[in-house]
Amino acid sequence: MTVRDALAVPALRGAGPVVLAGAAGLGREVRWVHTTELVDIAPLLRGGDLVLSTGIALPDRPAELAAFAESLHRSEAAGLVIELGRRWTEVPRALVEACERLSLPLVALAREVRFATVAQAVGERIVDSQLEELREAQRVHEVFTELSIAEAGPAEILESVQRLAGATVVLEDEQHRVVDYRTGPGDAADALADWPARSRVVVLDGRTTWDEANGWLVTRVGRRDRGWGRLVIESPDRPPQRLVATAERAAAALALHRLHDRQRDSLVRRTHHELMVGLLADPGAPDVQRRCELAGVPLARRRLVGLALRRPTTAEEPGRRAGQLDAAVAAVAHAVHELRLSALVCEIDGAVRVLLSLDPAAAVPQVTEDLAGRVHRRVRVVVGAGRPVDRVGDVGRTLRESLHVVDSVRPGGRARPVHRLEDVHLRGLLTMLADDERLRLFTARELDALKEHDARAQSGLLDTVRALVRHPGSKSDAAAGLHVSRSAFYDRLARVEQLLGVDLDDPDILVSLHVAVLADEVFGDAAG
Repeated sequence: MTVRDALAVPALRGAGPVVLAGAAGLGREVRWVHTTELVDIAPLLRGGDLVLSTGIALPDRPAELAAFAESLHRSEAAGLVIELGRRWTEVPRALVEACERLSLPLVALAREVRFATVAQAVGERIVDSQLEELREAQRVHEVFTELSIAEAGPAEILESVQRLAGATVVLEDEQHRVVDYRTGPGDAADALADWPARSRVVVLDGRTTWDEANGWLVTRVGRRDRGWGRLVIESPDRPPQRLVATAERAAAALALHRLHDRQRDSLVRRTHHELMVGLLADPGAPDVQRRCELAGVPLARRRLVGLALRRPTTAEEPGRRAGQLDAAVAAVAHAVHELRLSALVCEIDGAVRVLLSLDPAAAVPQVTEDLAGRVHRRVRVVVGAGRPVDRVGDVGRTLRESLHVVDSVRPGGRARPVHRLEDVHLRGLLTMLADDERLRLFTARELDALKEHDARAQSGLLDTVRALVRHPGSKSDAAAGLHVSRSAFYDRLARVEQLLGVDLDDPDILVSLHVAVLADEVFGDAAG
């Protein structure tokens, strides 16, 4: 209740109140009513007390009246109400001027009134307001307690805040970008216009602040040193304590949900990683199968499909690659949840590994492509799939095949939602044999002489051989691929034949060189 509200109470309104001074302070909060005739009452007052007096014991001298007003001001009294008739027919000019100077509301009552009636009426209003505030606080407490028990997500929390506040509610991240919002009775476009620029100027020194310029109640989500965003509630007028409590409880619920989400995600990832490692090591182990069943990924009488996902080969920093791999794991987990699939999802040695457990009647190609499509919309990855298996003992095979496929995909090659064994051909075989020393020795025998010559003379002979084996039916296309003339290309081929001591028209020689070139590319991809 403000002084203005108190003057509207029938008990006071009937006495003909006239504001003589301090109109600027009519918005001061009235916490109680104090009746007194003492000039030295100020030390006994509490902040927010509205003082009622007939003025009988107040001094006559202007300086003492000014001192009396100043003492009320220091005690943070809400205002002074003087009943005329017993002492004065009009309030002394000195008291009026002092109250005006201090913006202390000074009100004269033209008619006699029972001060006890005024105190009772205003007191009841204050108590009723406090009880209503307690009821609202209890309601806010109950709403957010129920949300916490239900482990409600951000959407449910924002909807509850909007219902409680009756205004637009916005959740933003640490870069002041809008994450989610719920609109109030106003125009959403106006509320969100130029949001980042408007939000950046609002500085939070404490936990919560009211920004008068924007008409926003803003509270931090998360700890001060680790806050990840802010919650904003539209509030053109200074917000009541109930709204502040709503904002802070909502921010706490959002932070708690994020913490629980991280803990759940961390636990699920760790569990999935342990199960995937166990399946790769010994898929027939009863304990591993039982734990998979308990984790919601049954293995018996199911179609099991291994997937592997890698980021496209780049020269990114290790920290950035790790962050993108986390994003890929999260994207796969989200897609699995959206499609309501049973799957293990984890990261092993720089690749996202997935084991899908599907109904035997499921259309495997369609399911895997739907899953890959949803992942591609969130992150840029290459997806490889192993062949479906029906026996638990073959789980290792489909998982290894998927990794073999994704590692065999040629950078810059034809884009597919999902790559399969039939898409990788000879390159796939060479990828499987990449760790075999015999393949490395074969590649060295075929290509090292060309590499050494290129290193000395920068002659481009190895690139010439690559162009030749990639365009076996047309030397013109091979020359065009190198951006050289046919005569220059033939001259390079003659130097290759002389250096290697071979006839490039011999099909066996071309096949050997083709295999060596592909193997050399596979070794380079593996090193990258």
